[in-house]
Amino acid sequence: MPEIPYRLRRVGVVMTPQPGDPLEAEGVLNPASGRGPDGELYLLPRLVAEGNVSRVGLARVVVEEGIPTGVEREGVVLEPDRGWERGVGNAGVEDPRTTWIDTLGLHVMTYVAYGPLGPRTALAVSEDLREWRRLGPVLFRYEDELDMDLNLFHNKDTVFFPEPVTAPDGVEALAVLHRPMWDLGETKPGQGVRLPAGVTDARQSIWISYVPLDAVRDDIRNLVLWEQHRFVAGPAFAFEEVKIGGGPPPLRVPEGWLVLHHGVTGVIDSAFAQQQRVNYAAGALLLDAADPSTVLARTPEPLLAPETDDERSGIVPNVVFPTAIEQIDGRLFVFYGMADSKIGVALLERTDDTA
Repeated sequence: MPEIPYRLRRVGVVMTPQPGDPLEAEGVLNPASGRGPDGELYLLPRLVAEGNVSRVGLARVVVEEGIPTGVEREGVVLEPDRGWERGVGNAGVEDPRTTWIDTLGLHVMTYVAYGPLGPRTALAVSEDLREWRRLGPVLFRYEDELDMDLNLFHNKDTVFFPEPVTAPDGVEALAVLHRPMWDLGETKPGQGVRLPAGVTDARQSIWISYVPLDAVRDDIRNLVLWEQHRFVAGPAFAFEEVKIGGGPPPLRVPEGWLVLHHGVTGVIDSAFAQQQRVNYAAGALLLDAADPSTVLARTPEPLLAPETDDERSGIVPNVVFPTAIEQIDGRLFVFYGMADSKIGVALLERTDDTA
């Protein structure tokens, strides 16, 4: 398998909790990102209030000499004000990922709606990053060959590709990565782990689904109807021993689609609890340009692992969690959660001479 010619180099911390702000009492982390109509770069950080209640904020990125150095807060753009976003003991709208899909003229946000039955993927769309229209929780069309209804399962780490692709059935479609969680016992004790037909590894992995583009153009609400589900990649190396999940929107590069992801080691406790015995590192996959369900290459070692004090100490220690990539003055910067407490930034660089 060929090497992936990219590396990550730390730049610094761009956002820390604001002292005295109750909405940030338990951290700012795992941001989405996008360019506003004004051309400015914005982060949409997850803001965590006391009691692990999450909201999505908006913050303009301060850039000095081509380097992101901080943010200017501009309020909250999504709150857990729907019943399916309000659980007990762990509630909110979590871990947003935003993709500008030019063919729709919209920013598409995926986020984790943490409701009464646990985490579900939900969608919202916006033209300006400030006003968001909820489309509701995602619905997985039944696939008989899987012998399983994916709507049964919790799901996280969902992110759309920025450009249409060709779906397995040959139709032009939007593609989205996601991470099903197979333990139904998290929702109903005693049900245990249920695996779709053909799946033999219960560890959480990256899957892909598709949304026919014509259906979305007819009615944007069809964006929540996902189909043609396929396994993409599961844990394969030491830094991914427990599970893997997708990160920022896939980035089109000369070799195909570059997908930064997280790999987890340690011990996972209940999905309803903040983890304390885990280690999150960042790796990369290279997916085929024409068929993004096909992995061409992956990193056997992490591109970024918890090493600094900000990454090793926090609400959930030992975590680097990439969630956004943006270009600034011709260079690519990756924004990532640090120990579920702060937001860091790293430079994504090629390791060869190809532009």
